[in-house]
Amino acid sequence: EQQMSMTGASMFWLDALHDCKLDQPLSLPYDRYRLSNEHRTGSGTSISFDFSQDLSHDFLTHASSTNTSLEHVTFAIYFIFLFKLTNGQTNLCVAMNINNNRYRDEFKSIIGLFENVIPLRCQLDPHWGFHQLLEHVQEITINSMKYSYFPLRHILDQHPHISKHAFLDTSLEFLSYKSNNDNDAIMIGDSQMIPASFSFNINEDGILSASDFSLSIYHDMNMNQLSCTINASLDLFNRETVEKISQRFHFISNQLIASTIESHLNKPIYELSLILSNEQYLMQSMNNTQVTFSSPLTCIHHEFVYQVMKHPQKLAVELDEQSLTYCELLYYVQVLSLALVHEYLITPGEIICQCVERSLSMVIGIMGIEMAGGVYCPLSPRDPQHRLHALVEQTQSRLVLVH
Repeated sequence: EQQMSMTGASMFWLDALHDCKLDQPLSLPYDRYRLSNEHRTGSGTSISFDFSQDLSHDFLTHASSTNTSLEHVTFAIYFIFLFKLTNGQTNLCVAMNINNNRYRDEFKSIIGLFENVIPLRCQLDPHWGFHQLLEHVQEITINSMKYSYFPLRHILDQHPHISKHAFLDTSLEFLSYKSNNDNDAIMIGDSQMIPASFSFNINEDGILSASDFSLSIYHDMNMNQLSCTINASLDLFNRETVEKISQRFHFISNQLIASTIESHLNKPIYELSLILSNEQYLMQSMNNTQVTFSSPLTCIHHEFVYQVMKHPQKLAVELDEQSLTYCELLYYVQVLSLALVHEYLITPGEIICQCVERSLSMVIGIMGIEMAGGVYCPLSPRDPQHRLHALVEQTQSRLVLVH
C-alpha cells in the first residue's frame, strides 16, 4: 500500500468532494434535536429483517441482467431511499464501510483484515430513472474503491475548515458471506478451522450507536438470501420511527426490484413513493370529503367571505379561551392580505411559507395568504433548522410568516 500513488489518490478525493457540504447532516426525519457529543447517551436501536426468497432472487436476477453487482443495485436503491427520506436532497454523501478491501491483486496474498471507511458521494438527478442512477452509482463506487487505500484521516485533512464531518453520521455497508459449511473447513496440520457465523443476538435497544443512522445489507452466498439491518441513535430517533423507516426501505426495494411493471424502473426518481399501502388507504379515506357548497364560488377565501356575510357575529375560530367572530377574523385577514399585496408585492400563485405554532394567528395567516392570491405552505417550528432552510429553498419562498 505504501508503494501506491498517494498523489493520484489525493487528487481524486479533492475532486470527488469538491463543493460537498461535509459538515451538514442529511435532513432525516429526526424525532429530536441534535445534541453535542458530550450530551449524547450513545444508545441506539437496531432493526433487522430478511428479504423473502423471491425478492432476494429478483435482486440477483436484476443485477445479472443489468451486468452490475448486487452491491451496486442495493446502493442505488439506498440513494433513492435517502433522496425520498430527506425530502429531495440530491447531493448525498455517506460513509461507506469497507470490510473486505481486497479489490486489488496486490492485496490478495496478504493475510489480515482490510477495513476502512471512505466517503461515497452521489449527485443524482431527480429526473433519472432507476437504470440511469444505477449506472452512476456503479461508476462512483468503482472509482471510490479504486482509491480506498487513501486513509480517511488524509481525506478529512484536505478540508481543514470543517470541524464536524457530518457525513460520517450516516453510513452504508454491504457484506457477502458464506454460512457454515463443513466443506469450507480448512486443515492446518491436525487442526480443523471452520468459518464462524458473524451473527449475534443483542437486546434490540442495547447497542451503542456511533453514528446517527446506518444501513447494512448482508448477502448469504450459500442461501442466496439478502437481509438488512438498520442501526439508529436513540438520541435522535424513536424506535417506532426506525421501524417505520425500515418498512419504507423494504417497500421501495420491493417496488423497484420485485415489480414486473417496467414503468416503475423507467419512472423518474422523484415520482417514486415511500408511502406504505396502509398509509395510502388512510389518505384516500381522509381525502374522501366531497362537500356540496351552496354558493357557486369555489375559492376558499370566497367561501369564507360568504360565511362572514351570513353569520358575522358567530364564532369563526376558537382555541382554548381565545376566539374570533367571522367579522373580527375578516378584519385581521384583510389587514394581513393588504400588507402582503402592497408592502411585499405578493403576486398571484406565489408560495408563502408560515412557521407558527397552533394559534389564532395560524388561521389568520392561512386566510390572509389565500386572500392575497398566494399559495400557503405550512412549516413546523418544531422541525430542525436545517430542514426548515431546505424547505424554504425548495419552495423558493421569499417570505416566511412567523409570530
